[in-house]
Amino acid sequence: MADIALLTRIAGRDAAALGELYDRHNRLLFSLIMRVLRDRGESEDVLQDVFMRVWDRADSYRPALGTPSAWLVRIARNRAIDRLRSRQVRANVAESYDDPPVAADLSPAGNPEQSARTAEHRRAIVAALDQLPAEQRTLIGAAYFEGYTQSELADRFNLPLGTVKTRIRTAMQALRQSLGALAGNA
Repeated sequence: MADIALLTRIAGRDAAALGELYDRHNRLLFSLIMRVLRDRGESEDVLQDVFMRVWDRADSYRPALGTPSAWLVRIARNRAIDRLRSRQVRANVAESYDDPPVAADLSPAGNPEQSARTAEHRRAIVAALDQLPAEQRTLIGAAYFEGYTQSELADRFNLPLGTVKTRIRTAMQALRQSLGALAGNA
């Protein structure tokens, strides 16, 4: 009951209520996040992110769906898993930069036909990306070239998660249509 009152006050922008909620639940949430991430620094960041999310979305809490502590645990777990996935994506992206694909060899000693085909593919991809609306191009770039998860993009660009998902899906469909012939020739 006290937590519900705190969430109501937080929805009304009472910073003291957020502090009280933090004092009541930070140990539980931090230990949960630590179990997922196994990194103290990242866990502290995620804990801060959890309470920023509570501040932004306290009005979305619905008592019929569970207790405030269960709601907080769900937020903490989801944010920790998002961070873990993001860490894995970034590691995979970093590995791909360490070992460039053989087909990307544009050196003079490489196959001239392959070099020409690679350059043509690169130009087609850049042209297809340039045709996208700026908001879609930005999200695609951050997701696929910087390794951000959709949840992180929503936070980074202050957009609803559904909007991020829709823009990325629409952009991918447009790229698929623009580059369809290219995929058939690969």
